Amino acid sequence: MINIKEDEKLSVLNHSCAHLLAQAVKHLYPKALFWVGPVIEDGFYYDIDLGDITLTDEDLPKIEKEMKKIAKDGKRIVREEISKSEALERFKNDPYKIDLIERMNEDEEVISCYTQGDFTDLCRGPHVESVKELKHFKLIKSSGAYFKGDSKNKVLQRIYGICFETEEDLNKYLEYLEECKMRDHRKIGREQELFMSHNLVGSGMPLWLPNGALIRKQLENYIYDKERRLGYLHVYTPCVGTVDLYKTSGHWDHYKENMFPVMKVDEEEFVLRPMNCPHHMLIYKNSLHSYRDLPIRIGEAATDFRYEASGAVKGLERVRCMCQNDAHLFVRPDQIGEEFKKVVGLILDVYKDFGITNYKFRLSLRDPEDTEKYFDDDQMWNEAENTLRQVLDSMDIDYFEAIGEAAFYGPKLDVEVKPAVGPEVTLSTCQLDFLLPRRFDLSYIASNGEKQVPVVIHRAIFGTFDRFTAFFIEECKGAFPTWLAPTQVAVMPVSAEHQGEYAKEIADFLSDNDIRVKLDDRNEKLGYRLREAQTSKIPYTLILGDNEKNDKTISYRLYGKKETTTVTKEEFLKLLKQEIENKACNKEM
Repeated sequence: MINIKEDEKLSVLNHSCAHLLAQAVKHLYPKALFWVGPVIEDGFYYDIDLGDITLTDEDLPKIEKEMKKIAKDGKRIVREEISKSEALERFKNDPYKIDLIERMNEDEEVISCYTQGDFTDLCRGPHVESVKELKHFKLIKSSGAYFKGDSKNKVLQRIYGICFETEEDLNKYLEYLEECKMRDHRKIGREQELFMSHNLVGSGMPLWLPNGALIRKQLENYIYDKERRLGYLHVYTPCVGTVDLYKTSGHWDHYKENMFPVMKVDEEEFVLRPMNCPHHMLIYKNSLHSYRDLPIRIGEAATDFRYEASGAVKGLERVRCMCQNDAHLFVRPDQIGEEFKKVVGLILDVYKDFGITNYKFRLSLRDPEDTEKYFDDDQMWNEAENTLRQVLDSMDIDYFEAIGEAAFYGPKLDVEVKPAVGPEVTLSTCQLDFLLPRRFDLSYIASNGEKQVPVVIHRAIFGTFDRFTAFFIEECKGAFPTWLAPTQVAVMPVSAEHQGEYAKEIADFLSDNDIRVKLDDRNEKLGYRLREAQTSKIPYTLILGDNEKNDKTISYRLYGKKETTTVTKEEFLKLLKQEIENKACNKEM
């Protein structure tokens, strides 16, 4: 996906097209007033006040038609520099432009406007020479947007669009948008009944339906088994904590705006838990530890709650209630390198199982100038950051550094994954923390008999099960690998009357061997049932006719294929078991 803002030519083209959009809207809706129309990564938008008129996507073709008419007319785009007083006079009937102008300092910035035919707009520019250059554009969608992004202000109409130099480039982008729609995890989630939401539950609070819950449980079991083999100890902790808990950890000062409001119960003040590290610190502190006990690895599939603006909430990808694949490793300083390597090794192992190959490592560091966000201890930060660099260099891992992206308590390694569609997403994270162990007064008895403070490694391999599920749904278009699919095998008799009993026998055989089976012996034509299984993207469909019944065999068809293969039920079970055990990935990429 191209980033329009990073391409100078396309940026100018799209900014000019935003003005073309505004001019067309003004022709069609003479009372329209305009706020801002910036270039964004995937095109442009303009925020517009249309009074009592509410636009829908059905109105966009009419606006596009007017834009094409204006572009065909070919008026030149003329820049003019004006004084602040002239700008205030020229736009005196537009309160949104007045708001912009009044905040400008004419001694520090040039005030300019651009005119194309009968339309003039306040703008820094630059623009193309003529509207005739704006030929290959498309309006994508309309939505609402608060004036200045403040929910206390009026809702404006926001229209999104994109413009390219050639029709070929535009068509490629439109094909990409169609692919995005096909892969959208919200669409697939509805079709396959994976999850839902409801206003009575609340925005950003997804409800996992049986099919989705089964996938999530498989993911939880998968990572639990891997962690258990690596010596992790799993716990359960409450979904709430006292305000004092988060004041002790430091999250109250650094993260309060992302938490849900305080709840007062009796004489205590509680908040819904936004993260799990404070609880895990107290579990470690519950008993005495020797240097021989370390490392201690505490893991949990933990439900957390974080405030997300309603406009940012999106399916399972951005939620307010999430389940983290979280763990905290309590280590001696001399164990940091080895434990960090093991975490990175686990990340790479998981990515291999899921066929994730397009990713990069980001070393997130503090901004030394930002003493408000980051704990002010230069020695601690330098030690932590240098330790991570040394570990990554020793593993020969390519990474890039990002200043100002660290957690408030320490630097971290984030893994940015490029999905099949859309921008990069951060899935896994591993963070080094010298601060929280001090805040909670954690210790262990060193070999010399003195108390020492452990170092904590925070890590989440999947990140959250919610976001990872959203990511993987879009990667495989809902065609889950067999080990993860809610229904692994659909069993269909050609005729329920003639092969129904044999079909049930096969279904029971597979079910007894821990295969997730759906017996479809409805009184419907076989073709109809086969199409439905394909639509549901069930990995294997068994077709049982008289030959299979008489020979005690089965004929199976893979999802997306028309060929059938005939084997014994024992051979088929062995094939399935091997595929499930190997975590074979049959994604549609």
